[in-house]
Amino acid sequence: MNARRILLYLTCMYPLTGIAAPAPPPFYSCTDYHCDEGETVSLSAAQWQEIRALFAATSNAQEERQQIRKAIALLETQVGAITGTSRDLAKNVAGAGLPGQLDCISESKNTTTYLRLMNEDGLLHWHTVEERHLRHPWILDLHWSAVIRDRDTGQRYAVDSWFLDNGQPPYIQPLEQWLSGRAFDSGQEQLGDQ
Repeated sequence: MNARRILLYLTCMYPLTGIAAPAPPPFYSCTDYHCDEGETVSLSAAQWQEIRALFAATSNAQEERQQIRKAIALLETQVGAITGTSRDLAKNVAGAGLPGQLDCISESKNTTTYLRLMNEDGLLHWHTVEERHLRHPWILDLHWSAVIRDRDTGQRYAVDSWFLDNGQPPYIQPLEQWLSGRAFDSGQEQLGDQ
């Protein structure tokens, strides 16, 4: 057997795993309230490399949460330029009814998608991605967030991008605090979590 045939044989018998594609596969992104509408988005290899670069030197879970915040902000900017959600304003009131305005349902779905893309690319070493979570302290006060779990401690965190304009790093807060409706600490926007 020549070297090429041996390589082909080994590749078929022992598929290569852990080798990431240059960019994630196309994914669905919500573009309005309730995620009633959306579009399939493809990122370039150069855009995805910007995301990968953020995770090159994380050495613990807290650092990784900071990089997650930066990555979500960057992905919102990249995807927003494609889908028109770059004009998304914080919360619902300011941008109600405007094209590209997202509510917490759409924000949490998009953030969860971004987190899953990072995880599937092997960028998350200290966290796993969980299903979105709903809080409803009062019947009419429903709110959704993306959620991650610290692999070592088991602590779950809300990753909530709804409170800020498109392209701003989302808040990350222990899930119990988020569920209780605790306000984000003034330093939390910079720190991401306490």
